[in-house]
Amino acid sequence: HMVMSFRVSELQVLLGFAGRNKSGRKHELLAKALHLLKSSCAPSVQMKIKELYRRRFPRKTLGPSDLSLLSLPPGTPPVGSPGPLAPIPPALLAPGTLLGPKREVDMHPPLPQPVHPDVTMKPLPFYEVYAELIRPTTLASTSSQRFEEAHFTFALTPQQVQQILTSREVLPGAKCDYTIQVQLRFCLCETSCPQEDYFPPNLFVKVNGKLCPLPGYLPPTKNGAEPKRPSRPINITPLARLSATVPNTIVVNWSSEFGRNYSLSVYLVRQLTAGTLLQKLRAKGIRNPDHSRALIKEKLTADPDSEVATTSLRVSLMCPLGKMRLTVPCRALTCAHLQSFDAALYLQMNEKKPTWTCPVCDKKAPYESLIIDGLFMEILNSCSDCDEIQFMEDGSWCPMKPKKEASEVCPPPGYGLDGLQYSPVQEGNPSENKKKVEVIDLTIESSSDEEDLPPTKKHCPVTSAAIPALPGSKGVLTSGHQPSSVLRSPAMGTLGGDFLSSLPLHEYPPAFPLGADIQGLDLFSFLQTESQ
Repeated sequence: HMVMSFRVSELQVLLGFAGRNKSGRKHELLAKALHLLKSSCAPSVQMKIKELYRRRFPRKTLGPSDLSLLSLPPGTPPVGSPGPLAPIPPALLAPGTLLGPKREVDMHPPLPQPVHPDVTMKPLPFYEVYAELIRPTTLASTSSQRFEEAHFTFALTPQQVQQILTSREVLPGAKCDYTIQVQLRFCLCETSCPQEDYFPPNLFVKVNGKLCPLPGYLPPTKNGAEPKRPSRPINITPLARLSATVPNTIVVNWSSEFGRNYSLSVYLVRQLTAGTLLQKLRAKGIRNPDHSRALIKEKLTADPDSEVATTSLRVSLMCPLGKMRLTVPCRALTCAHLQSFDAALYLQMNEKKPTWTCPVCDKKAPYESLIIDGLFMEILNSCSDCDEIQFMEDGSWCPMKPKKEASEVCPPPGYGLDGLQYSPVQEGNPSENKKKVEVIDLTIESSSDEEDLPPTKKHCPVTSAAIPALPGSKGVLTSGHQPSSVLRSPAMGTLGGDFLSSLPLHEYPPAFPLGADIQGLDLFSFLQTESQ
């Protein structure tokens, strides 16, 4: 009955909430909604239907006279009533009561959200809070529209205005900035733990009538995902009225979500730099080196159930972030590794983009859990010529010297420039350089009856004068071309014009005499195929 009473707008909101297609005419949307109700009995869908129904038919506020009618015993006629059984006027009843006794649960209104919930914002390392201008306030839904609007007002004291004005800095490029700022923060309305910054969907903020720039959307992690803004506060100091007599107004527009509420708060903060945080980290002190030694012994303790035992640990003295030698080695208390990273570089990177993630193990490494490792400080001060060390089982360490690598890539010994193996030439008597080399000549033509016979082998002497040596290297090739019984022409560069005339031409007489009649026969005419 509730779904049947919905208009097109309520049906589209319901189908969009359930992730269904919300396009079409009213009867099509109604059929989709009824099918959704029959196929999906999820409590969230039922609560959404009840919420839309209460917005569609808001309850009438009962006056004192109406309450007196409801408080009378059954069957007692009120004063001035026409009869003993005068019914309660239907206008005083909520639409849910007309549906029967099973709809009595719908008469109870939802619990209102507190105006100032006990929401605690997560502290930001680069901002020091001076004052709370607007305490965390619920962004409550006041209408049945999809887009909500809320108005807020805050004022600055003369001392706060003076603090902001004196902190003004003119940076290069004619850019004006304040180190003491008015900061606007949004978060989920949750009281279980300190909340991080979280922006409502489709958020628009106006400060004193001017649109406030918001952080840009992050690239979606997967296709179809709703884009989100990064979790960071908003600096509204350039838009604020720096006056103690004129208040500041903030207008917030956002899209309401079923079952999710948001909170807004405004603070007066002082922006810190990476250098200031590094000084505060140094002021906390250096952790005792015995803690790291105990961790080393724990990691190198032999496990009786394991067949493999670790006897040493190699740790680099280079920062994994900047690939430079460590200056202030630190790591988080939540990290289980010994490798440290440079505190100054880590703070500078989080000043530009606050992620607070350990560069070694990719786990959360917040500023509050950072410690300076005393053992690594001792190692850096005593060892300046190595970039890697090795820890032993007893907690001691030794430097790891880098191995010198060959600056030139040389071919392996025994191979020439073309990949052929060569042997060095022995200087001295040429007769001593003669070697018996077993050569298989593959260039000899064999007849059909000799195909099954293996190639002939010949032994020929090879001297250093037979094949010229490579320029710039001493040695001769042992796998070059060998002389064969087949006549080969000389190189083209040495070919003369009288070469053909100097070749010996032999006349071969026929093996048996042929008759005159046989010599005149055309034997090619007997072939059925083309002559090859």
